[in-house]
Amino acid sequence: MTKEFNPDRLDAKAFVQAGARLAGHDSLLKYERLAQEAKGLHPDLRVDWEAQGEWRADAGTEGGQMWMHLQVQATFPMVCQRCLGPVDVPLQVNRSFRFVADEATAEALDDEVEEDLLALSREFDLHELIEDELLMTLPVVPRHDECPTPVPMASSDEDFEAAEAERPNPFAALASLRVGKSDK
Repeated sequence: MTKEFNPDRLDAKAFVQAGARLAGHDSLLKYERLAQEAKGLHPDLRVDWEAQGEWRADAGTEGGQMWMHLQVQATFPMVCQRCLGPVDVPLQVNRSFRFVADEATAEALDDEVEEDLLALSREFDLHELIEDELLMTLPVVPRHDECPTPVPMASSDEDFEAAEAERPNPFAALASLRVGKSDK
C-alpha cells in the first residue's frame, strides 16, 4: 500500500522514511505573500515544484539523517529598475534540507553546520517552505538583460541647464557688497 502525502500537512518523518516524492504545478496566485510582490500578476503564471525525501544512514548519528530535496521553478512578473517596464524574472530553487527533532535543536545547530535545518513535524507545510524559498530568491533590483526600449541616460534636460545658466548667481551680488565695504 502506497501512502498518500499532502503537501499542506506533510508528515515529514513518514515522507522521508518512505523516500517519497511529491510534485505539483500551482498557480502563483496560491502563494499570497509572493503574489503581493508581483507586478502584473495573472492566473497563467505557475510554480512548478518537486520534493524528494531521503533517509541517509550515518554512523555519526543514531539511526541516520532525514533529508528533503526541493526543486522549484517559476517565472515572476516584476518592474525593471532600469527602464521601469515589466520584466519576467525566472526563479529557480534547488536546495536540500535536513530535518532535526525540534526548533531548539535547529537553532542550536544552525551556526555549527552548513546545511539548512528544518524542525521535524507531522503537519509540515511544504507550500509555505516553497513560498519562503521563492521570496528569498527574488532579486533586489530586477532588470532586463537588455531593455526593450532605449533607456535615457541623461540626468537632466538641456533646457534645464540653459535656464540655470541664464539665472544670475546670488552669491555674485553678495560679493559685490563685500567689495564695496573693503573700499571704505
